[in-house]
Amino acid sequence: MSVSISISVNGKRHHLSVPADTPLLYVLRNDLQLNGPKFGCGEAQCGACTVMIGKEAARSCVVPVGAVGAAQVITIEGLVKGKRLHALQNAFLAEQAAQCGYCSSGMLMAAKALLDRNPDPDEATIRREMTGQKCRCGVHNRIVRAIQRAAKELRG
Repeated sequence: MSVSISISVNGKRHHLSVPADTPLLYVLRNDLQLNGPKFGCGEAQCGACTVMIGKEAARSCVVPVGAVGAAQVITIEGLVKGKRLHALQNAFLAEQAAQCGYCSSGMLMAAKALLDRNPDPDEATIRREMTGQKCRCGVHNRIVRAIQRAAKELRG
């Protein structure tokens, strides 16, 4: 049964009529046409669907849209300010940290949550925090370098 749901995504409030148990990922992709978060496994195991809910990274494939409440949802589309890419996006480009690109959105959102919590993570912390994000192309070392580069730039 559909219910009226109001969620804030990338700074914009959306009013939808969907079942409250619909995965947030489906609402983002199908209803809001935001294709950054990807469907990977549907079981919160790969990280391709990672978004931020409030200040935390979350696997949108298993979060019911009804559980979001008043929290702000940020997707990869919300990182761009005007035409300026976020420091993480620039760093991923500079380090060639996106090969096929399928995992990139989730990687970037998990990295943003990490840097928001810890602006100066060491390599071991980055590797530990990013463990749940799967990349089948094997560019993990480039991803670590990109996060280090972005952290340095964000610290000024």
